[in-house]
Amino acid sequence: MKSSKGESAFYAPIPANPDSGQPQQHVVVLTRYRPSRDDYLERRRFRLCVSTTAAFLFISAAVFFLFPSDPALSLARIQLNHVGVHSSPKLTLDASFSLTIKVRNRDFFSLEYDSLVVKIGYRGRELGFVSSDGGRVRARGSSYVNATLVVDGLEVIHDVFYLLEDLARGEIPFDTDSVVDGTVGLFFFRIPIKGRASCEVYVNTNNQTVVRQDGYPEVRIVFAFFSCG
Repeated sequence: MKSSKGESAFYAPIPANPDSGQPQQHVVVLTRYRPSRDDYLERRRFRLCVSTTAAFLFISAAVFFLFPSDPALSLARIQLNHVGVHSSPKLTLDASFSLTIKVRNRDFFSLEYDSLVVKIGYRGRELGFVSSDGGRVRARGSSYVNATLVVDGLEVIHDVFYLLEDLARGEIPFDTDSVVDGTVGLFFFRIPIKGRASCEVYVNTNNQTVVRQDGYPEVRIVFAFFSCG
């Protein structure tokens, strides 16, 4: 076939059966997906749950590391200097101990203690005490406090029979009780805390030595008030 300008143009004939001989092309038109309200609420609840869980874990970790704990007290060393019982004119007791108390600060903040009091007793009754001045323990650190506790001419009234029995056995049990009061600095606040440790000390009256000691801490933390530092 020729065009009007004398140029030749060739046209492919339309096949009689379009379904045969050539592959078919299909076009699928997709409409925009609009999520339903239930799907939107479900995703929102999921994001809220994840955020709440993450916040809870973060706060729990912060409280675990920053929450102040009690100072750990322990009787690091005890030495018996002298112990004696006098029966005339009255039944009296003399005793002298040299002690070293270990104060350990387990917090991430410094500890300032006002006083350290060490008491000695016999069968639950206090015989005497000694106190030391205050001090400072750095964060995650320890401090050692030396003290000498002397009981001189203490008249024994209530536990005479127990004392005579222990004296005949050659071994007298004493109770030591150590108490520290202080504060922990938490940012701009001072938090009052208290630590306590008790120990049973058995001394031999014959060779003037400490036979054994059984110590155990009594952890206490006291929040009286918060005060700005």
